[in-house]
Amino acid sequence: MEQLNLSRIFKALSNEQRLKLFMLIYNKEQQCDKNIIDQGCCKGIDKAFTMACECLDISRSTVSHHLKELQDAGLIICIRKGQSQICSVNKEAVVLIRNFI
Repeated sequence: MEQLNLSRIFKALSNEQRLKLFMLIYNKEQQCDKNIIDQGCCKGIDKAFTMACECLDISRSTVSHHLKELQDAGLIICIRKGQSQICSVNKEAVVLIRNFI
């Protein structure tokens, strides 16, 4: 994996919609970690596009753009599974941000 760059991370998070999208994925993962017994819980967020479109009231193309920016900055990892993408937070990026702050 390429070296994470704080300036790219903060630039990606400087957009309000991207920050909300990142927090949506992060918070959903935190809920899953707390409810690990729940069978419906998985690592990563399946159908991130649909969830983001509903929660943030933005178009699929805008969500796609923001997910790509977050992925390029190293904040999330997206894996295509059929027609869905499973998105998860890159834990290394969160640690880097915490250490910086």
